[in-house]
Amino acid sequence: MPFEKILENGIIKNKNNYIKIIKIIPINYDLKSNLEKEAILNAYKLFLKTCDFNIQILVQSKKEDLSKHISNIHQIMSNEKNSKIRKLSENYINYIQEKNEENKSSSKNFYIILKNEIPEYQKENNPNYEKIVVNNLTEMFFKVKESLSRCGNLIQDINSKKEIIEVLASFYNPRIAEK
Repeated sequence: MPFEKILENGIIKNKNNYIKIIKIIPINYDLKSNLEKEAILNAYKLFLKTCDFNIQILVQSKKEDLSKHISNIHQIMSNEKNSKIRKLSENYINYIQEKNEENKSSSKNFYIILKNEIPEYQKENNPNYEKIVVNNLTEMFFKVKESLSRCGNLIQDINSKKEIIEVLASFYNPRIAEK
């Protein structure tokens, strides 16, 4: 991987810059009223206007494995004495399987990547440049968190080394990350 080390606050140092990963747990926009949708869009516009730095938005889709869910339903059905409930359960399993075949069910993870580059001349002339970068990225994180929270989203700070490695592995080697 092109990363040198993980610093405090979940900041990743690579050869040319520093990055911070933020996980976004979105709201279900479709379930909101028209007034709420308008407020959310206005808050999102404000977010975009206040971000005076580069961001990257990543969406990660993973195919859902429904076999455990279906297995649990089968187990519950085996103990059910009421034939109507067993029939409803069978219909539900068929419905899930059909929908999964049609839509290829998947879950999505949303991330924002913040990047901070310091010009080479500042690195050479300032022994505290790494501390400046950490402060800048932390400030960016709080700006994003505040802005997207106004939209109703939950913001999850990816700050432990273990969490960062899991997220990076899920992007760089998704087959291993699924296990």
